[in-house]
Amino acid sequence: MKSEPHEFSFDDLVKAPGKRTPWFGVRNYQARNFMRDQMQPDDPVFFYHSSCPEPGIAGIAEVASPPYPDATQFDVKSKYYDPAATPEIPRWFHVDVKMAKKTPFVSLAELRCHRELAGMRLLQKGNRLSITPVDPREWKFITEKLLKL
Repeated sequence: MKSEPHEFSFDDLVKAPGKRTPWFGVRNYQARNFMRDQMQPDDPVFFYHSSCPEPGIAGIAEVASPPYPDATQFDVKSKYYDPAATPEIPRWFHVDVKMAKKTPFVSLAELRCHRELAGMRLLQKGNRLSITPVDPREWKFITEKLLKL
């Protein structure tokens, strides 16, 4: 799960009430589908900082709720407002996430150095999705070899 640290960083998650927050504002259908259709409570996720001087994994979070409609789609004052969405037929969903573990920072450059991660969706040219699945082998490599957990 990617977040711009100037918007919401891993440290912000650590400081959030209950170390938990809704992951609202996703407005890409493929990212929404990953979150809505594949994420389950207790699933671990890498919390990735993007659009910053040094992008990379800043920690591990955990899915803390089943998917549910993102209320910002109905709020006309929100930058995430969607006039086509209705409470009866919501277009956008999200999950809550909670802090699981502060980890050593693993930069994008470091991730790119390992052939074991060559197929990782995050590292594919042109990838701009805020949410992408991580293959279990990639998860194991990153947690064991790079984060040494």
